[in-house]
Amino acid sequence: MMNQGENEYIVLGLMSGTSLDGLDLALCRFKFDKYWSFRILRAKTIPYSESWKENLRHAHHLRGEELLRLDRQYGTYLGEQAKSFLSGEKVDFIASSGHTVFHQPEKGFTFQLGHGSSLSAASGCMVINDFRTTDVALGGQGAPLVPIGDELLFQEYDFCLNLGGFANISFRDMNKRVAFDICPVNFILNLINPPYDEDGRNGKKGKVDCLLLEKLNNLQYYQQTFPKSLGREWVEKEFLPFLNDVNIHRYDLLRTLYEHIAWQISSVISSGDNKKVLVSGGGAYNKFLMELISQKTKAEIVIPSPEIIEFKEALIFAFLGVLRVRNEINCLSSVTGAMRDSCGGTIWL
Repeated sequence: MMNQGENEYIVLGLMSGTSLDGLDLALCRFKFDKYWSFRILRAKTIPYSESWKENLRHAHHLRGEELLRLDRQYGTYLGEQAKSFLSGEKVDFIASSGHTVFHQPEKGFTFQLGHGSSLSAASGCMVINDFRTTDVALGGQGAPLVPIGDELLFQEYDFCLNLGGFANISFRDMNKRVAFDICPVNFILNLINPPYDEDGRNGKKGKVDCLLLEKLNNLQYYQQTFPKSLGREWVEKEFLPFLNDVNIHRYDLLRTLYEHIAWQISSVISSGDNKKVLVSGGGAYNKFLMELISQKTKAEIVIPSPEIIEFKEALIFAFLGVLRVRNEINCLSSVTGAMRDSCGGTIWL
């Protein structure tokens, strides 16, 4: 069904984030006519069952054969969910982020669950996945991948901020797109207050622990220059020990984390006076967090439609797939630190 001659594509994007909220599916239309335009035709989040949450949360503890089995099972699960969602509707292909289990680019590897051939077999569609490994092989971080979509689909904004499991941001600096992970957000908030702190209500009740806040703000990662990226391993090794060492009320811990997150984000966009910041991801619904960020910056904070808040990453993974089938750059070395730009993604027919 590929419409490359017409520069128009119908793609199903799949996204699974570190916060384990569920599987995002976004059916998207892309068209190129001097510039790229898009439309999300329909979208849905399928919450993970408790068993799938446990499988994904503990996947990094599995041994080789068990991990391979889960990889195929999860690929089949993705394919079944995609097939049910599409209900016979034709697409050019499915583009899947997979679910990150290991991300250690400094050691030369990153691994996302969601076996491509299993996904393709279960859905009956062409599939593109494994978008990160080419960049890692070229010495890059393999993340974030969304900035090429920010550059080509959301160019009217000065900053694109996503508040998911981690906060990540992209913007133009010295005529090139740069991006990086700022700090953990829902990954750590949901861990402290499961399943999540609606509107930040519990955190708003607490008080800031200044000593803990100072320790968190002084973490070495925040002093590093970009490109840089975060993952579960960093949180467990560098971040959680500080939380485990304090004996304070959960609300005070949450309040301190909110202050930390807002502080780190505002420090990045503090240069954005009179500029527009597009905010997406589940954290955009957290009223208390958004109030704190707004108080600490003079930039215009733009909260888009729920469709963009919830499905922007699934949309952009679909777009990465479009660039892949066109053999165009879909990963920017200015973002990841790789030796060159690349076109990543494995195609399963």
